[in-house]
Amino acid sequence: MTAQPPMNGRAQKQGNHFVKKRTFQGALGGILGAIGMSVIAGILLTAAVTPVVALSGSAARTAISVFDQLPDNLNPGELAEPSTLYATGADGKPAKFAQFYMQDRVPVAWDEISQYAKDALVGTEDPRFYTHTGVDMISMSRALMQQAFGTGESGASTITMQYVRNVRIQEAEAIMDPAERKEAYKEATRQDADRKLQEMRYAVSIEKKFSKDEIMLGYMNIALFGRQIYGIESAANYYYGVKAKDLTIAQAASLMGIVKNPSKLGLDIEENIPANLERRNHLIDNMLKHGKITEAQHEQAINEPLEPKITPKVQGCEAAGNLGHFCNYVMLYIQNDPSFGNTQQERIWNLQRGGYDIMTTIDLDMQNAGVEAMQNNVPATVPDLDVGGASVSVEVGTGKVRGMVQNRAYSQDDNKLFNDPGLTAINYNTEFDYGGSSGFQVGSTYKAFTLAEWIRTGHSVRDIVNVNGRTVMQQEFNDRCKPDGIYDYGPFEFKNDNLGVRGNQTVLTATAQSLNGGFMSMAQKMDLCDITKLATDMGVKRATGEPLQGNLASVFAGTDEIAPITMASAYAGFAGDGKVCSPVPIESITDGDGEKVSFTGSSCSQAIEPRVAAGVAYALEYTTGSAGLAGHAQSAYGVPHLAKTGTTDNVVDNWTVGASTKVATATWVGNVTGKVSTQYVGNLMAAGKTIWPAMMNVADAKYGGEAFPQPDQASMQVKTTPVPDTAGKSPEDARALLQSAGFTVSIGGETDSAQKKGTVARTNPGAGSNAQSGSDITVEISNGELTKIPDGLTGKNYRDAREDLASAGFTKVNATCAGDGKLPGDHDKLNVESVSPGSGDDAKRDNQVTLSLKCK
Repeated sequence: MTAQPPMNGRAQKQGNHFVKKRTFQGALGGILGAIGMSVIAGILLTAAVTPVVALSGSAARTAISVFDQLPDNLNPGELAEPSTLYATGADGKPAKFAQFYMQDRVPVAWDEISQYAKDALVGTEDPRFYTHTGVDMISMSRALMQQAFGTGESGASTITMQYVRNVRIQEAEAIMDPAERKEAYKEATRQDADRKLQEMRYAVSIEKKFSKDEIMLGYMNIALFGRQIYGIESAANYYYGVKAKDLTIAQAASLMGIVKNPSKLGLDIEENIPANLERRNHLIDNMLKHGKITEAQHEQAINEPLEPKITPKVQGCEAAGNLGHFCNYVMLYIQNDPSFGNTQQERIWNLQRGGYDIMTTIDLDMQNAGVEAMQNNVPATVPDLDVGGASVSVEVGTGKVRGMVQNRAYSQDDNKLFNDPGLTAINYNTEFDYGGSSGFQVGSTYKAFTLAEWIRTGHSVRDIVNVNGRTVMQQEFNDRCKPDGIYDYGPFEFKNDNLGVRGNQTVLTATAQSLNGGFMSMAQKMDLCDITKLATDMGVKRATGEPLQGNLASVFAGTDEIAPITMASAYAGFAGDGKVCSPVPIESITDGDGEKVSFTGSSCSQAIEPRVAAGVAYALEYTTGSAGLAGHAQSAYGVPHLAKTGTTDNVVDNWTVGASTKVATATWVGNVTGKVSTQYVGNLMAAGKTIWPAMMNVADAKYGGEAFPQPDQASMQVKTTPVPDTAGKSPEDARALLQSAGFTVSIGGETDSAQKKGTVARTNPGAGSNAQSGSDITVEISNGELTKIPDGLTGKNYRDAREDLASAGFTKVNATCAGDGKLPGDHDKLNVESVSPGSGDDAKRDNQVTLSLKCK
């Protein structure tokens, strides 16, 4: 047996429905109640409208007391409106590319709404709208009597009262806490006499403050038209693809009909079409009845087919096309900005309701050039490789993000992400908190920070360093961040990828050719902790937000995972006199009234001295020339560029980072996850060499760029140092002495020398000569086979001189007369005039020594 709904009175079945039938007693009670309510309502309305009124009777006094306790005004407040993101188009005008909203509402002015919509609303909902004072007592009395008899569906709420109800609903919807919002919504929509009295009170107060047209306009902009569609403009856009001012009679009537019951009359549900058509025609009939349209217009409108043109408005970043990832970056920037609220939830809530016009910093010309280059060089997917590509540009000196592209399109739809590997919710360009990426190893692009510390500590780019791959001892490296001031202990082996340049080279060459050995030689003369600190001062950190690891390999190999946007911002510092600005994607924000809205902009700091930035810029500009590995970074417009390339072990990641004095760009191509070599996968290894110039050439054409400042003398000078005398010292002592003087040391082979066997015979360059700092000094080792010709032989007689030579080990002594004289038979007493080899010279002991005598 089917259970029947409980009813106060009898229920009679009609078809499949139960219809409540009132008893005589119930109807009588309802009539009396209706009469009483009408009387009280009349008293209350009189009290509200009339400043001074004399009333008698306890019921009247009680009603007046209750009514006076209610607030006498209602503040419509700010309606929830979509926030819109804009970019500057090629024509210089704002171009909308994304919206965020809880309620799709576009407020419009009075003259932006079709008169037909206004007439349709008044004709059916409130025919006496322009004559009553907020409460229509005739309609209320009729509705109460119909309710008493259980017949009819006549409503008692005027347009003003319905507006009041909508305002209170909007106030509830504006509450962020879900539980409080639910309770407030329940309060605003409850159906009882008390709530009706409140609406009457508020309606009367609103009628005192606003004109009828203002009230109707407020209603038109606040009303719900189904789903998230609020206001007549958004309804016209969504259901018919037109503006509210262009609605026809039939369209206007069908839209205003939806307001009565959006879930059952909304035009985007096919089953609702017949009910909406019936409601539409009823409104059209009323428009004729009240003289708002002619018979001909009525006939045409009634016969017009009901054919909605549903035009969905996709909100969020998935609708942003190739700006999807940038759009998400803007949203996350706001989500992390305390200016928008105390919590992330509050900030997003404000974004979705605030009606902000957000002008972003993106340059669509640079963006489009980057997208095209990325799509042509880095596919969204590659078999057996989790391929990724990203390129981001920031403005030097401001941090404004001018371009942000990657190889996979944006989506946060789990179903789409699961079925299409060419989509991703992760922004490869940004740090984790601004897009989800954990960054990528930056390879040799990190060398720029080691170079900056080299210049900061007074060294020159023309200093000579050993560029060879080799094994070094870790205890040779200072690190004040470690407890004992030493980096570590034990051997550390490394090599160069570039094997074509070896030996001792200038720092300039080591930079241009990206020679790991040169940067290890530089690090040996600095403190590893200071290198890391300089990079940190320039805003460099791991994409996860953690500090840099500062390990030994980082000085040349950039082993930390860093976001491209971070590298672009840091290199902008090299191009911008050492000033580093945090990236910012927002140019300006205004609210619905055109007033400026504050937000957290870029934070700039003088990270390094201008002289240091100039020295690095000089070296990195040299790297883009014929002597360097970044020739692809030269400008097509002759704008000076600085740049550095980077490749990680096994060619897993490939980078180009560089800048003009106006824009800096970082481009990465490699593995999103995993460690698969890109060397033989299509054009991936060289893809960045096309993408980076594509964006920078557009920047050069639009923004130009000046020459980089000239470096100071200290950064450029060729320093020379006298070579210390190490003759006779052990090779170990000689090495230490030469290294302390700033030279590198090579040990040569044995050579004839009078020095003790195994000690230093001589150096090349020789002792006392000036050699360039950092250059290599070759140490030659004595074989001990030479003896010095004794001093003091000249002036002695031949016999004594011969005995001195014999004592020194020389056995072959020959005598001659100086000049043309003839040597006499007895010449022992003749004095020596000269010696060959000369006194003090080294000679083998079996060499002949000739003594020239004074024969005359």
